Amino acid sequence: MVSAQAESPMPLALVTGSAHRLGKTLATALARRGFAVVLHYYHSATLVASAVDELRQSGYLAYAIRADLTDPSQIKGLFRQVAALPHPLQVLVNSAGTMVKTALATLSVEQWDATLALNLRAPFLCSQEAARLMTDQGGLIINLTDAGLSHTWTAYPDYQVSKAGLAMLTRVLARSLAPRIRVNAIAPGLILKSEQVPAEDWARLIDRLPARHAGDPEDIAKALIFLVDNDYITGQTLVVDGGYQLIGSH
Repeated sequence: MVSAQAESPMPLALVTGSAHRLGKTLATALARRGFAVVLHYYHSATLVASAVDELRQSGYLAYAIRADLTDPSQIKGLFRQVAALPHPLQVLVNSAGTMVKTALATLSVEQWDATLALNLRAPFLCSQEAARLMTDQGGLIINLTDAGLSHTWTAYPDYQVSKAGLAMLTRVLARSLAPRIRVNAIAPGLILKSEQVPAEDWARLIDRLPARHAGDPEDIAKALIFLVDNDYITGQTLVVDGGYQLIGSH
């Protein structure tokens, strides 16, 4: 079990892509659970500064570290900075990702490589580095996949392939790093509307859900804390989608 009880030193959680939106919510949930948190960012310097300030004003320990996760050398630099902090790393959440609407016929090699570099290679490299830092006490790695893997989205081929690969990587890591480190995934459904999805399409999808409403980032945060607290779960994907996987392809 990953323990976040009052101990010295306080355990550390790193959340990639956590300057805002879902990543920020996950980092905040871990801070509330008793972790010092590292909010990783790349472009969003102003947003991450605000997020760290909010956490510190609430009495939590929070740090911001910048890195381009498509650059393996910068991933190593990120973890060197994490290792220098006065807290043992116990949780890694691979939340950073990209999703660009592109038809297969016009998908460029450059976009394909960029998507897989951030959505799949970066979680692999971050997990490697995190495993080296996690002490004998163990740790937990959480990958963010997608409930949409139950469907075939022809408008997002590189994204779907990358997330499918991440789902399998979760299982491979779980078996490879056991028993010291647990590895699981969370597959969110319709949580935050993408700017690429028209409002009418979003409303139509929500109306088809068995839950009849969109999810909230806090729903994913609750799933994260559940996986932190339950030390008998590894190699699994927890789907949080309001029944999205039950409806037909769109």
